[in-house]
Amino acid sequence: MNTPRQRLLLRRRFARAAATYGRHDALARAVADHLFGRLDFHPDPPQLVLDVGAGQGRDSAALKKRWPRAQVIAFDVALPMLRGARRSLPWRQPFARVCADACALPLPDHVADVLYANLCFAWVDDLPALFAECARVLRPGGLLAFSTFGPDTLRELRTAWAQVDEDAHVGRFLDLHDVGDAMLAAGLRDPVLDVDRYTLTFAKAADVFAELRGMGIANLDPGRARGLTGRRRFDRMLAAYDALREDGRLPLGFEIVTAHAFGPPPGQPRRGAGGGEIASFSVDRLRGSRR
Repeated sequence: MNTPRQRLLLRRRFARAAATYGRHDALARAVADHLFGRLDFHPDPPQLVLDVGAGQGRDSAALKKRWPRAQVIAFDVALPMLRGARRSLPWRQPFARVCADACALPLPDHVADVLYANLCFAWVDDLPALFAECARVLRPGGLLAFSTFGPDTLRELRTAWAQVDEDAHVGRFLDLHDVGDAMLAAGLRDPVLDVDRYTLTFAKAADVFAELRGMGIANLDPGRARGLTGRRRFDRMLAAYDALREDGRLPLGFEIVTAHAFGPPPGQPRRGAGGGEIASFSVDRLRGSRR
């Protein structure tokens, strides 16, 4: 589970990345192009669309363009990212911006027709809380469409560091099966998950680490080494990484899990924070059931 300190570090990391994020979003753009295909599973025009982990709002603007009559709300945990979203705001079709955590969206139950999240869920390791929140805010039959990093992400850096020591220098990401099981446990219906692999290449290692910083990627693994990494160990890692060059360039691989599911039907119990089940019913339904 993300600790308060981990959440603070994550918020700071993305706040620092806000100034230059637009120069390092090639992967996010490519994944978004693929993820948008999942939106075809919601054929009816939605009324409320949520973009969770919206960053600087590029996808929010595209969602508004796709559904101009819908209300689109861009959520992000880092306020500087949302401030940067002003550049993405369509003049004629603006979207709202709200600073909030993905596991605690400031919305009533069952209001959203579509919940979209591009690479945001990779930074939430409390999957039961995350998907319980998705099930809570989605209307029955509403569409959840998201992408996240799989465990093979940054495999080259992990391989290079393994030649040096056994510390967790590279963050770990959750397996597709763990994600799917958590979706089902939260009551989300008919989940479908796929895996794709993307590879970015760079001329030198400094460009690799600049890209990671610009993307806001951080190692929040609780088992990571504390303190500074010695120069000698770092140089050994760089030498091991350099041996992995392909066609003269350094590869950086990303395993991308893309998924969609649907909101649970009315009255289906959902898991609470303490593990108990919570059932929701409309007032009209309760009135109609009285005898």
